[in-house]
Amino acid sequence: MSLLEKYTKGWSFRTNRPSFEAGDEISVFVTGVEAGTPIARIGDTKLRLPDAPENLVDKRVLLRVTTFDEDSHVGEAEYLRTVGESAF
Repeated sequence: MSLLEKYTKGWSFRTNRPSFEAGDEISVFVTGVEAGTPIARIGDTKLRLPDAPENLVDKRVLLRVTTFDEDSHVGEAEYLRTVGESAF
């Protein structure tokens, strides 16, 4: 193994379009509201939270992905609970 390979072992690149599977539980910031529905954006991926309270913008929430379209990188998720506030 070369010195460069030793140095970069375990490195990986993050994508700006992460994918999710139904049942995945993730902690994310709610970044906005569209048509009255809270939205969490993770890079260019968007998750809608149709049953979530409306006052979640800029809060970190725990959610469970319910549906996800791999082609459009848009899905829906179930709001579980608020886990933090924004640092703004």
